[in-house]
Amino acid sequence: MRIKSQWFKDDAHKSAADIASAAAFIVWRVAQNALKTMRAAGYELPPGEPYFAFLAEFLAFLVAAADRIAYRQRDAAWRIEFTNATANRVGETLAGNQADLLAADSADAYKRRFIELVNLRNVDYADHQWTDAGPDYGFIRCFGHCVAETMAAHDRTWAVSQVIEVEAPEAIEMLQKAMAGLLGETPRRARRSAASRGE
Repeated sequence: MRIKSQWFKDDAHKSAADIASAAAFIVWRVAQNALKTMRAAGYELPPGEPYFAFLAEFLAFLVAAADRIAYRQRDAAWRIEFTNATANRVGETLAGNQADLLAADSADAYKRRFIELVNLRNVDYADHQWTDAGPDYGFIRCFGHCVAETMAAHDRTWAVSQVIEVEAPEAIEMLQKAMAGLLGETPRRARRSAASRGE
């Protein structure tokens, strides 16, 4: 899956909120890709509550991952602003979809529950390390078990392995590359001149 993560203009200062908005979009895309690949691997994730439970857990993990990446690159105040804005934007997107498709509750209520999940998972993940290479095994293992709990009982054991060995590493790789672009750590490719474009 290709993700655009470089700014069109590199001369304007991007605020934490600007970067969070872009990061939230990327987090959403990466989580949806994981759901698609889990379904392709034969796991039951039918439309409705199971779909959104899986998606919420994956999104909460990616918000935590983005927070850890920000922690390693920016100061504490910037990180807090960025993470809060990312979680809220992701929560709004998820909640809007839930309210539209489930119609069992308001978007505000769905968003509030997602933010509660993010806060809960931040506590769960706090005991695990994140280095320049990414999360330690305990971080991913914890995530795998959280995801498995959202799935049908007969899928849970295999789902843990699928998440630990395939889905989490792929998602982290995509997110790290995207965050590097958003934070200006990836060298920009030179734009083609008008002559090279045949103009």
